[in-house]
Amino acid sequence: MFIDSHCHLDFPDLASQTPDILQRMAKNQVSHALVVSVNLPDWPRLIRLVEQHANLFASVGVHPDYEDTPEPAVDQLISMAQHPNVVAIGETGLDYFRMSEPLEWQRERFRTHIRAARESGLPLIIHTRNASEDTLRIMREEDAQACGGVMHCFTESFEVAQAAMEMNFYISLSGIVTFKKALELQDLAKRLPLERLLIETDAPYLAPAPHRGKLNDPSLVVHVAEKIADLRGISVADVATHTRDNFFRLFAKAGSMNTNTAPPVQDTLHA
Repeated sequence: MFIDSHCHLDFPDLASQTPDILQRMAKNQVSHALVVSVNLPDWPRLIRLVEQHANLFASVGVHPDYEDTPEPAVDQLISMAQHPNVVAIGETGLDYFRMSEPLEWQRERFRTHIRAARESGLPLIIHTRNASEDTLRIMREEDAQACGGVMHCFTESFEVAQAAMEMNFYISLSGIVTFKKALELQDLAKRLPLERLLIETDAPYLAPAPHRGKLNDPSLVVHVAEKIADLRGISVADVATHTRDNFFRLFAKAGSMNTNTAPPVQDTLHA
């Protein structure tokens, strides 16, 4: 069975299709998905969705791209993280791609999330784009190693991945790894230790080949696993097993909620 470690199933274009998406997930042996928070005003909608489905988990946090939105406080995140379906803090981090200095508000928000993760005992979901140096620096300064987490939708260098893994973080690959021109990321996918690997869709964005350009959803995470298996010369079942075990190891609260025994991954998948 596969797990989508990062999606936005609560976004309106996906939420309106929830029953169909869940059916496609089952058909493609995608047993669970983590629905990731991007702001606090929309979080009630997210958690209501997750509460209705035993195979969905939630996070709580504010994305670095969201400038005009209520700022979270450490105590607030800790309180919201006590919800039984919340298994992580984030997504958080730094994104310098669309914004320019001054961005101290972004860095302070990142620090707030790290502190909340440390105090709540939950792992972090980190987004970093054009900001790897500052991201790693703040992770070290705030002792992110104490809580660990995942570098989601990873597109940075192997050196950045190594630095994150040394701080107890996993590396999650998205549909980008299936893109023809993503040669550096494909090389990274060959080199990452399987014990530190997760897979995701980041749906509704970044649909993997052969669905590129279409609306993404968690059922398509199988294509990410297949590409990684092909690059590494291993079976898709090996990728499924490692990434599933890694997910429940990292998101231990989700592991304590999960009582399903996963059957073997079949050779024939797909939507």
